[in-house]
Amino acid sequence: MALELEQKQGLIAGDGLLPVKMAQHAKENGFEIVAISLSGDNYRDLKKYCSKVYSCAPGEALKIEKILKEEGIKQLTFLGKVNKSIVLKRPKFDSKAIDFIEKAIRLNDDKVMLMIIEELEQIGVTVLDQTIFIKNLMIPSGVLGKVQPTKEQIEDVNYGYEIAKEIGKLDIGQSVVIKDKMIMAVEAIEGTDKCIIRGCKLAKKDACIIKVAKPKQDKRFDIPAIGLKTLKTMKRRKAKLIAVEAGGTIIVDQEKTIQYADKHGIVIMAV
Repeated sequence: MALELEQKQGLIAGDGLLPVKMAQHAKENGFEIVAISLSGDNYRDLKKYCSKVYSCAPGEALKIEKILKEEGIKQLTFLGKVNKSIVLKRPKFDSKAIDFIEKAIRLNDDKVMLMIIEELEQIGVTVLDQTIFIKNLMIPSGVLGKVQPTKEQIEDVNYGYEIAKEIGKLDIGQSVVIKDKMIMAVEAIEGTDKCIIRGCKLAKKDACIIKVAKPKQDKRFDIPAIGLKTLKTMKRRKAKLIAVEAGGTIIVDQEKTIQYADKHGIVIMAV
């Protein structure tokens, strides 16, 4: 039975263009979006497509819950990057957020998100599959631009894909940096871009980046995404290839991202 979508939808928006794209596509299809922005970098763009945009810190759990109740939000999508290292700093963490952290047995990505989803369900809010409003941004298999991978790069991708799946299984991260069949870096709490910087520092040049979905990926959170920012990080660090999982990865602003890759000799491929 297909999920019946509410006309009024909630959006918890982290960094980047992805939450904006979701709001845009949803509005174009007749939905009203109420956003809770956890980041200042896309606040103005969200206002173009959302009926309301509230600004909250990630640790303001009571404020977020109050907004959802007052707005009558029954369905909600999480999109955009929220740096997990926020847990170490705890700025603006209210009593509910502190209590939540203290109850957590682990603070890795999946455990935290599943606990948040459970909390939301208790107030009558269902968290949706992240891709419902942005299926057009999911990518099929193959090379996306004009630059083709070499035999050596394909060997690195095959090896890196296997390693990335293993770290995903352990809920450590989703990305690895490879050069000449050697692991330069494994993504942890710092996120993909900083993992690329760290790995490319060791590789010097021509590194390959592999980013995949977790083996049992919950589509309500952490679906892999890349975009122009990732490609610019690669270019500065002289990385030459990024491979992602076909049918399980989002590319934000695809046309500009592929054009940038072609211009700078970077391979983008989905496997």
